[in-house]
Amino acid sequence: MKVLSVVGARPQFVKLAPVAIALNARGIEHCIVHTGQHYEPALSDIFFEELGIPRPDVHLAVGSGGHGEQTGAMLGRLETVILGQRPDWVLIYGDTNSTLAAAVAAVKIHAPLAHLEAGLRSFNRRMPEEHNRVLSDHAADLCLAPTEAAMTQLAREGLAERSVLVGDVMTDVLMRVRDRVAGSPPRIPDGVTAPFRIATIHRAENTDDPARLREIVLAMQSLPEPTVLFVHPRLRARAAEHGVTLAAGSLHVADPVGYPDLIGTALHSIGIVTDSGGLQKEAFLLRVPCTTIRTETEWTETVDLGWNILVPDPAQGRLLAAVSRSAPPATDDTPYGSGDAAERTVDALLRRVTPPVWPI
Repeated sequence: MKVLSVVGARPQFVKLAPVAIALNARGIEHCIVHTGQHYEPALSDIFFEELGIPRPDVHLAVGSGGHGEQTGAMLGRLETVILGQRPDWVLIYGDTNSTLAAAVAAVKIHAPLAHLEAGLRSFNRRMPEEHNRVLSDHAADLCLAPTEAAMTQLAREGLAERSVLVGDVMTDVLMRVRDRVAGSPPRIPDGVTAPFRIATIHRAENTDDPARLREIVLAMQSLPEPTVLFVHPRLRARAAEHGVTLAAGSLHVADPVGYPDLIGTALHSIGIVTDSGGLQKEAFLLRVPCTTIRTETEWTETVDLGWNILVPDPAQGRLLAAVSRSAPPATDDTPYGSGDAAERTVDALLRRVTPPVWPI
């Protein structure tokens, strides 16, 4: 069997790591294609180095651009790569433009397509990620679901027969990294002392509107404890464009860090403020309280179990009230699996593989 993985953004590199290890352990040929959607070293190269992922076999270097421009730039190049590699599976991850481009490229040439992290829904049609994940699920020959809730949603959409519950591969890598960095010092700016929080903000709905971005930043600056904001390139660009000063009051800025450093720093923090899907779940797995500046979440289990709270409007003390809440009750629940999702993913690919018919 030959698997071709398509990745392009930080969360996908994290998901790729345990899958690459599991494929290698089975002696399965694996071609890694990096679209270049994230191209800064701190959001790309460092993840391959720190997580032990093999260097990409193909790098498309598409760079930034609007959604249509970026997705279109990937599409034709991915079709060429898939036809050249002739894999038994094209494996796509998550919900980025790279995911959708690879899905369309694969189905147009009848390449078998598997979608890892299938079935997640925010039900917010304004999110580009929602369109990417829904379209990818319906294009896929195999939907690899991380949770029971995702399996239920896939069944509602008529995809039960092609869906398999494998668990969440991010749980696999987080458990391994958590154990490795447990004793490491946090990566925080000089002058920041415990207790502190960490934060990330990058979504379009929180950064593109100047008034909305200013509201979020002012709310974080007014928190009683220091908050270390790891500044995504999108946030840095929008803040400069809108004239929003990030570093003031309780808010301290830092460049993005590698995954092990992020997990190690989160372990030392008293809480996380974010709009990231992945970091909400990582906070839960680390048992660090999370406050999410969004109206909805795909990871509803984090809210149901009390470790995450949604704050659609952070102004007028709402963010302060959320981060100051009492600690959630302890839980032993494992809605995202026990750390063997990558092995179960490979098992599912092997069980469902059928020789594709390639054009001559």
